Amino acid sequence: MAISNQNLKYLRKLRGWTQEEFANKLRIKRSLLGAYEEERAEPRIDVLEVVCDMFKLTLDEILRKDLSETKSNYMARRRAMKLAGGRSDIPFVPVKAAAGYLAGYADPEFVDELNTFTLPMLSGGNYRAFEIIGDSMLPTPSGSVIVGEKVDNLEEVKNNMACIVVSRNEGVVYKRVQKNGRQKNKLTLVSDNPSFHPYTVNAEEILEMWQAQMVISKANTQQRWDMSQLTNIVSDLQEQVTTLKKRMN
Repeated sequence: MAISNQNLKYLRKLRGWTQEEFANKLRIKRSLLGAYEEERAEPRIDVLEVVCDMFKLTLDEILRKDLSETKSNYMARRRAMKLAGGRSDIPFVPVKAAAGYLAGYADPEFVDELNTFTLPMLSGGNYRAFEIIGDSMLPTPSGSVIVGEKVDNLEEVKNNMACIVVSRNEGVVYKRVQKNGRQKNKLTLVSDNPSFHPYTVNAEEILEMWQAQMVISKANTQQRWDMSQLTNIVSDLQEQVTTLKKRMN
């Protein structure tokens, strides 16, 4: 396989992108990217220039160097660039990258390739940002970005702490965490929107937990409750109370 073809495939997998996703970013057809990766066609220079801008590479590097063999030097340079400004960069995990994150969350190379940003009010910690979708944590609107600080010990989690929870079965979710007094190996995840029922997860299934520190959302997406929503919520809560009373009796 030609070096440039091989490097295209390596860089795509490094980011956890599908061929469709990478092709969209390069503004070419997926079939053409497939032809490049399978060495059925030579990548155009204009396409390689876009890749170089995206990964901070030179044309000489992508045409002549096997990045999969020199990845330690490549990644070291990327880390140095991020630290050059003396600021703590916050890796950002968009919804599209959530599936890939489950496989690469513990891989420094995967994390280094995530897009990053900085917040001047946060420093001295291990932070990560996650995009959330859905209405389970209203009034926090769908599409918000939750900036969380790493929780190293689950035993230190306090009840009702809002966290990004990364687990094998549930993926990446944003919930309030409650400890189970009787079963210490289980945690209950609760939504701010009472229309969504709480559920439990086993502690051993949890891969990571990030305590929410900041919520970033667009100004025009703030959600408001209407009367029909409130009526449905009250009705749902009444049903839950009735069910609990029956169980207790």
